[in-house]
Amino acid sequence: MSIESEILTEIELLKAKFSDTRALYREVCVLLFFRHGITPTGNKLYQYVRRGSMNVPTEELTKFWDDLRHKARVDVEHPDLPEGVKATAAEAIAALWRQATEVARTELAGARLALQAEGEMAREAQARAEHAAHQAQETTETLREQLTQRDEAIRQGQAELEAERRAHAATQGRAHEMQDQLEQARTQQQRQQDAFSADLAKARGDIEVAQERAAAAERRALLEIEQERQARARADKAADGLRDKLSEVEARERRQSLEHAETATRAQMELTAKTTALQRALEAQEELQKQGSALRLAVDEARQAAASHAAEALTLRTLVERLTPPTSAPGPAARERRRKASRA
Repeated sequence: MSIESEILTEIELLKAKFSDTRALYREVCVLLFFRHGITPTGNKLYQYVRRGSMNVPTEELTKFWDDLRHKARVDVEHPDLPEGVKATAAEAIAALWRQATEVARTELAGARLALQAEGEMAREAQARAEHAAHQAQETTETLREQLTQRDEAIRQGQAELEAERRAHAATQGRAHEMQDQLEQARTQQQRQQDAFSADLAKARGDIEVAQERAAAAERRALLEIEQERQARARADKAADGLRDKLSEVEARERRQSLEHAETATRAQMELTAKTTALQRALEAQEELQKQGSALRLAVDEARQAAASHAAEALTLRTLVERLTPPTSAPGPAARERRRKASRA
């Protein structure tokens, strides 16, 4: 802080303290001359105070110098001293006063310098303090902003936490509902499993019954197939016998035709009779074939009954079809006898 600024500050304080303009000018003169060592002038006084007209600071400045000279003058009042001694003594005392005043001014200047140095140090300290305060204020603002951001983050975190709590509560509710549904599903599954076990046991019983029926049907079918085989064997045996007889008859007929031509009629008659017998044998064979067809129909019905009771009847049907022999065709000898019979 400079001397000029300090003077202006102190004058402002005096303005607030003294409302009388003349008294204010006198205090400003004392301030400038005794405190700051500045010789006051009318212009300086008016520039500092700026009150009243230009005559007021000039008049007050004159009064100030008169009071100062009056105070600086020393009168030696002693009736026994001559005038010369009084004058010399007065001059000496005035010189001492002036010297004391100079010393006081010097000391005042030194004190003022010291005060200025202290003021400078104080101002520097104040500047540093203000800078530190400014930095502290900036730091405080930064911390306040950070605190505001942290409060905002905390509020957001609390809001998110509340949302998470609500979501967790909703999730727990859904989990309880799902657990109840799972328990209901388990109960229903247990019921279905029990019902399935009962149905499975019933189905196993039905399968066993069907298997027994299929086995019985298979036994019946095998028995009927065996009977058909036996009948077919008897028919084949009879046909072989007839074929043998027919061969003998044909041989004998050939011999008779070569030996005795006259016996052709009798042989023809015998041949006709034998042919009739052969026709009857063939009719018997056809009857046996019809019986075999009836047996095959019965076998087919047995197969259908076995297929309705169980899937295993398919294997039996395949076995029956594979074991059923084809219908035997007439041999060459029979075909020859038929041709001869038709010629006769």
